[in-house]
Amino acid sequence: MSQEALSLVFGRGDLPITLPQGAQPTVIRKARLPVYADPGKAVLDALDSPVNAPPLAQLALGRKSACILICDITRPVPNRLFLRPVVETMVMAGIPLDHIIILVATGLHRPNLGEELAELVGDPWVLEHVRVLNHDARNPDDLIDLGHTAGRDTPISVNRHFLNAELRLATGLVEPHFMAGWSGGRKVVAPGVAGHETIRTFHSARFMEDPLAIQCNLVGNPLHEEQLEIVRRIGEIHAINTVIDGERRLAFVNFGEIISSHLAAVDFIAAATQIPVPRRFQTVVTSSGGYPLDKTYYQTIKSMVTPLDILAPGGTLIVASQCSEGMGSTEFANAQRRLVELGPEKFLATLTARTLAEVDEWQTEMQLRPLRIGRIKLYAPGLSPADATLTAVEVVPSLDDAIANSIAEQGDGSVAIIPEGPYVVPLFRAP
Repeated sequence: MSQEALSLVFGRGDLPITLPQGAQPTVIRKARLPVYADPGKAVLDALDSPVNAPPLAQLALGRKSACILICDITRPVPNRLFLRPVVETMVMAGIPLDHIIILVATGLHRPNLGEELAELVGDPWVLEHVRVLNHDARNPDDLIDLGHTAGRDTPISVNRHFLNAELRLATGLVEPHFMAGWSGGRKVVAPGVAGHETIRTFHSARFMEDPLAIQCNLVGNPLHEEQLEIVRRIGEIHAINTVIDGERRLAFVNFGEIISSHLAAVDFIAAATQIPVPRRFQTVVTSSGGYPLDKTYYQTIKSMVTPLDILAPGGTLIVASQCSEGMGSTEFANAQRRLVELGPEKFLATLTARTLAEVDEWQTEMQLRPLRIGRIKLYAPGLSPADATLTAVEVVPSLDDAIANSIAEQGDGSVAIIPEGPYVVPLFRAP
């Protein structure tokens, strides 16, 4: 690739990169994925040929109600492709349309409303005919207590609309997740529609600091194991799992029992997403994955964690994120403020003393991982000067200048460039 063509995914478009003379870029992308010529047909085929379950039309027979979980606006799930076919299949099987609920699995994120909700659902017919609600993890009236997990004593509470539905369906995008291993499937249920104590337990230092709670790992991952126990406690749940390519086109879709269908989707995407790299770099340049993930600094931290395996100790990690909505929640901004005031070691000490994390401070804790390895420089034009002081990293006015300065400081012209940010996981593998 010529230097003139270098760019990062940024906002709803691309951010060009111009490297200094003599720089040697290594561009790291996930493998090219095949895409469906007819994604609508692929969805229907998936509903008719499920994994470890009967077809949806058969599953829906005799059911009186249904609840469909969808991810919130932070995930670019192609809901427009499958929500109407799913609803119509349920109605044809006898479930009354007014007994079907679409529930936005917000976790502890803010609700999605208005134009944002319309964008999320992606189908005007669905919005007009189906009841769509946002999960509220802090509203006790919306939750049902299921006790605690046997494995790690995690309190379990789940949205009552989901629990009380006779047919439960989770939908989502399967991609690397820097703590749960992979997104989608069981994660859409918990933390997606769990109560705040469940979520804050997941986000406590007991889980966050576990060395197996990392991207692309499910074996021994404590968060994954707790999520599995929770979905098994709930009972019958099915899922639609999707994978998209770099241009947000549908590359994979399946339907079936929530655990086995999710694992089948992971099997499809794992090799294409984890990219072996034969060396580490003193300068690594990445993005926050573009819209919608780069709307806030809260989500941007994911892009600081996924490339760490190829960042040389003492190296510079340069991140570009639009941050069009600023920091994120007030709770997250407060956690960042504590990090800046206390420093990494004292901040972590305050976390390990608690069994329940404060809301949204877990992303701040995740930021400690790259801070332990090297320096972080952030290009984020959407952040105000006041917000920039809360990032605990160096905010730079120019991406190109930051790269040139890092090359000069490190004395090494080799630069790793990861255009898609956290959607790609580079892994150091010595030749």
